[in-house]
Amino acid sequence: MRERREYEELEERYLAPYAMKSSASDGRDYPEDEHPYRTVFQRDRDRVIHSNAFRRLEYKTQVFVFHEGDHYRTRLTHTIEGAQIARTMTRALRLNEELAEAIILAHDLGHTPFGHSGQDVMNHLMKEFGGFEHNRQSLRIVTLLEHRYPDFPGLNLTYEVREGIAKHATPYDSPQVKFKKKGQPTLEAQIVDLADEIAYCHHDLDDGLRSRLISVDQLKEVELWTEHFEEAKKHHSDPEVQTRQAVKSILNDLATDLVHTTEENIKSLGIQSLEDVRKAAQKCVHLSQDMDKANKQLKAFLFKNLYKHYRVERMAAKAEKILEDVFRAYCKNPKILPTTIQDHLKDTPKERVICDYIAGMTDRYALEEHARLFDPAVKV
Repeated sequence: MRERREYEELEERYLAPYAMKSSASDGRDYPEDEHPYRTVFQRDRDRVIHSNAFRRLEYKTQVFVFHEGDHYRTRLTHTIEGAQIARTMTRALRLNEELAEAIILAHDLGHTPFGHSGQDVMNHLMKEFGGFEHNRQSLRIVTLLEHRYPDFPGLNLTYEVREGIAKHATPYDSPQVKFKKKGQPTLEAQIVDLADEIAYCHHDLDDGLRSRLISVDQLKEVELWTEHFEEAKKHHSDPEVQTRQAVKSILNDLATDLVHTTEENIKSLGIQSLEDVRKAAQKCVHLSQDMDKANKQLKAFLFKNLYKHYRVERMAAKAEKILEDVFRAYCKNPKILPTTIQDHLKDTPKERVICDYIAGMTDRYALEEHARLFDPAVKV
């Protein structure tokens, strides 16, 4: 049997000097004995995967609500795809794969039903009570709301994983959570930010084409698409194969560019240690200037033509009504909440308890709960 110490010794020999080593973790809020054959970050990854919040991601919206079709990405498949991208890039850069994986598997645990539109609704409803942001909610889940262990609340994850969740930042995420250590997060956490972005750009493009909400003709205005689609046409005659190959090639190009650019940044910034990473004036992990420009054009296209498509907007409007109706009904009469949820009202403000409960719902459960509360023909 390979023991934990052997893994830690392998990390010391193999990982880059600026990588986060498992043995150097700042530890957990509640001290625990080490596991005999898993490192601290491997344990964190496993705890996230076995959490209730992680399983619920299966029925939470990425772009398309779960009943739109079996092949569209959900929040769970997005997370898994992002994790694979993060692992590939951290491995190439000799960083800690398990740390990056644990962070990205946990980063969306706090997402509401109905995707970003659901988050916007909850933030509006909670405006007078501290607001709502899904990264902060993810942190709240892993530190407080999950109940799987008798000796502590939450999952008792390591400092570095919690920091990666708290400081997760993309164009759609700006949690602004104050954390103990100032400065930049680990390179593994920085990788997660871009792996998340690359994942959703890739699969939202794929799902948009599959759903026919966007078309190949529309994408002619996007340089990154045109470059890879024209190359795919040289080698394949089947239009569907051409499309799939172009999408796959874009993902590979983005990930490869990020690895090479990050490696150059590490050298040019003189990064020799984790302390150098934290003290750096800017993040080390990003795309090259040309690729970043091309990626921004792709993201702008998706925002305009997919995320703002009238069918997606219709579902967002439904989501707003569903979540607002349910929230206000609970606030008006908390006795209609399940008794297990009512128990939390003893030591937590009513609105926050209700927010936690609704944010944890899947799309399916939120739709069913709305029907139970407002459709007289539906059993309660």
